[in-house]
Amino acid sequence: MQASNMILISVDDHVIEPPDAFKHHMPRKYASKIPFVEKYNGADYWNFDGRRFMLAGLNAVAGRPRDEYGIEPVSFNELRAASFNVKDRLDDMNANGVLASMCFPSVMGFGGGIGLNLPEADYALAVTRAYNDWHVHDWAGAAPGRFIPLPVVPFWDIAASVEEVKRLVGMGVHAISFPTNPAFGNRVPSIHSEQWDPLWKVCAENGVVICCHIGTADGPPFTTQDMTVDAWMTTIPMATSSPAADWLFAPMWKKFPDLRMALSEAGIGWVPYLMERADFIYEHHHAWTNSNFGKERPSDVFRRHFIVCFIDDKYGLKNRHEIGLDKITWECDYPHSDCTWPDSPEILWEGMKDLPEADINKITHLNAMREFNFDPFTTLGRENCTVGALRRAAAHVHTGPFTGLGGAKPGGKTPVTVGEMRAKLVGQKEGVA
Repeated sequence: MQASNMILISVDDHVIEPPDAFKHHMPRKYASKIPFVEKYNGADYWNFDGRRFMLAGLNAVAGRPRDEYGIEPVSFNELRAASFNVKDRLDDMNANGVLASMCFPSVMGFGGGIGLNLPEADYALAVTRAYNDWHVHDWAGAAPGRFIPLPVVPFWDIAASVEEVKRLVGMGVHAISFPTNPAFGNRVPSIHSEQWDPLWKVCAENGVVICCHIGTADGPPFTTQDMTVDAWMTTIPMATSSPAADWLFAPMWKKFPDLRMALSEAGIGWVPYLMERADFIYEHHHAWTNSNFGKERPSDVFRRHFIVCFIDDKYGLKNRHEIGLDKITWECDYPHSDCTWPDSPEILWEGMKDLPEADINKITHLNAMREFNFDPFTTLGRENCTVGALRRAAAHVHTGPFTGLGGAKPGGKTPVTVGEMRAKLVGQKEGVA
């Protein structure tokens, strides 16, 4: 097997909502409140009924030279068009040899939490449903076999979330984005509350995977003002271990044995130790903590219910059998700064080339196809889905770096700190009403 023979399905990418995303999908009663993009102090902001939100092109720097990476592009003209235009996205996917992509939202929040910042409940629900209709029909629906639809739910209203999942299932959806910790200062129930059971039930019964992305928890990973951004970014994937343990020891798995969740953009190298530690703690402490996994161990539950993914994780691949080979998937993270576009096949192959072909196929596409009930081969033909075939269709795509795009880039020559990054983002947020 060669790199050009791989079939790549990315289960974690991002879409920057285009300016007309909501235009054709809001109810008539909100015709005067359709979210739109406006220019403010030289930057593009989304306007939701008079409330401004940043463009949310967070770190969407694909196509830039690395020395021009910034904290956040602040206007559409600072983004590669494939960040928000589906035709251009398909070109960039082909150029990168990526067959299919699952895209998390941006201005909506990775976990769909924008509704918590909108004061009118009915309007927040209408915005959520409008986004989902755009995402399923206009984005994923624009190219059958190329996208795994990933809508969001109004998780601040559990009953509405259940109804939305039912509606989405009717549209062929098998995944939803959801916060790693939806509590958000006790504004919604804990995942340990039985109030969530109707949502877990409808997801389990319809094969809908709950996808939890880093950065959607109630609080961020530990940082200090002087911590370098490099150090902070190093810890981000491993920060998922805390919410992962919270979910692992939560009660829904016994009640809903068919329920599955995906830990998105979290890497896999830390997973074997999390499972080892969970088993150790359970064995030593469950007699007084009252945790009860029956005849199983926490690691058994993890391997059965948790889907994991990685960008470039050689250590994790060496320990793939400890993690659970059938639950490992791959991600590109386009267009964020960790993404390996346009060289994903070459970079991935370095960590995969010594693996058995059957293992490679599971990790690159078969696991994702099974877990997300996704079959691109029937639509496209397997022979057209390989890295080599897709790249042959992308000979016209320019993958060289575009310079001088601009954005909220820190200055100076000393290491950029978390405090400096926050100051830049606060400056941009000053436009948020």
